[in-house]
Amino acid sequence: MSNDKIKLVSILIVILVMGGISGLFLNASQKEESESEKPIVTEKEKRKMYRDLNREERRVIVHKGTEAPFTGEYDNFFEKGVYTCRRCGAELFESDDKFASGCGWPSFDEQIPGAVKWTPDADGMRTEITCTNCGGHLGHVFIGEMLTAKNTRYCVNSISMIFIPAEKRVKTEKAIFASGCFWGTEYYMQKAPGVISTRVGYTGGNVPNPTYQQVCTGTTGHAESVEVTYDPNKTSYEKLAKLFFETHDFTQINRQGPDIGHQYRSAIFYLNDEQKDIAIKLVNILFEKGKKVATEITPAGTFWPAEEYHQQYYDKNSKRPYCHAYRPIFDEKPAPEEKVSETKS
Repeated sequence: MSNDKIKLVSILIVILVMGGISGLFLNASQKEESESEKPIVTEKEKRKMYRDLNREERRVIVHKGTEAPFTGEYDNFFEKGVYTCRRCGAELFESDDKFASGCGWPSFDEQIPGAVKWTPDADGMRTEITCTNCGGHLGHVFIGEMLTAKNTRYCVNSISMIFIPAEKRVKTEKAIFASGCFWGTEYYMQKAPGVISTRVGYTGGNVPNPTYQQVCTGTTGHAESVEVTYDPNKTSYEKLAKLFFETHDFTQINRQGPDIGHQYRSAIFYLNDEQKDIAIKLVNILFEKGKKVATEITPAGTFWPAEEYHQQYYDKNSKRPYCHAYRPIFDEKPAPEEKVSETKS
């Protein structure tokens, strides 16, 4: 073979090898992008999800401004009810936790559990508070002022909130379920009659305020979960718990379809003894039908909301669950099997 031909073959080999390596890097890059891809929510879509805000409301809630002290409508205001986020309507503070601080802004010494997120402020001195559900700016939180027994002051802009009088407040209850990827669990729960709202998050573990990346390691103890807020006059916990069982494979341990890991376990996190008793009753019914049940029944701990891009994921992306599907179960003919009293993680 001539030197020219040898050089040509060598060049071709180098091109093929480099092309293969580039292809490997490209595939790895594409996979990484696919696994971490976040749905793009346009401003138009956000406006559909949240209330319209006027210029001053946007200055405070979106652009983190501050209203002048002693000018807000809720500064010297102490009626019974609940304070909600002006942007998304989520409940933030109970009126019983409001106190007269004399600072010129509404002050509370407690939040509704999980409703308000704390973030170190850009000035490096204060701690900003935002609505956990929509990220809207509320104000700042201060510790150590000894103004109340709880030694905490949530200093909130009136314009960031809407007050709902006690007599107009819709009585709601909550439920927490985990059945694999929380996108699919939420997809079915949010469509159920009587459900007011849903949010996905993490619970059952021992790491405070975990990130999605942390939970994905399977070492936090948390499960991908869904918190369901519902109207007990229009539905019941038992109906929602039945839907939970009927939309996933509760026989699988630490997985759901292609999603494998302790964070994808099947679990019911009960909030009171009534929910616990209903969950146990349904599991016993399933055992009597001859079905194996891997679902954990365990007390609920703190529910940590997931990142915004996970919320209502399938609605934002016009897709359907890949490992959840509905099939009726509780009208089947029962077959005797062992009973259960309670399961724990």
